[in-house]
Amino acid sequence: VSEELLNDSAFDLENYISSEFARRIGAAEEEAFITGDGTGKPTGVIGSAQVGKTAANANAITFDELIDLYHSLKRPYRARATFLMSDSTAKVIRKLKDNDNQYIWQPSVTADKPDMLLGRPVAISDYVPAIAANAKVVAFGDFSYYWIADRQGRVFQRLNELYAINGQVGFRAYQRVDGKLILPEAVKVLQMAAQ
Repeated sequence: VSEELLNDSAFDLENYISSEFARRIGAAEEEAFITGDGTGKPTGVIGSAQVGKTAANANAITFDELIDLYHSLKRPYRARATFLMSDSTAKVIRKLKDNDNQYIWQPSVTADKPDMLLGRPVAISDYVPAIAANAKVVAFGDFSYYWIADRQGRVFQRLNELYAINGQVGFRAYQRVDGKLILPEAVKVLQMAAQ
């Protein structure tokens, strides 16, 4: 950032840059904790969890398959279990209807209460894969068994001297974290059929 822009800015530009770094680091962490492959990033929960149910179709989910996923998880883990899926998958599940053409899953109408599916909360992350052949699209389990090691707090540095010759100020942010599902049986996934 140029020194002039920092000095002439009508708002706290340095605070904005710090907040933007925090938002982007948070998004990168969420993606890595969900889908990371363990190579230079955490091992994601989706790849580590056991397959609890494979859907019969590559492009559709039935409510019976969600019930099978629910019961594939051992009872002790169900007490604290949560469903995790993408927004696009949640939309597909919300459109499922019973024989009377009534929606099976009704969203929460109480403020500050999570949506519940089969009596368990639903969390949404757009980093969970969408419905596609062979994709793991819904995770269900006790996510307290996904451990996050925060080795160092988030660091934000202002680099005044490094870019001074060009009349600029650099900013650097970083954080060291890792994550792993330490008990794979505590989370099960619904995997779509292969094409």
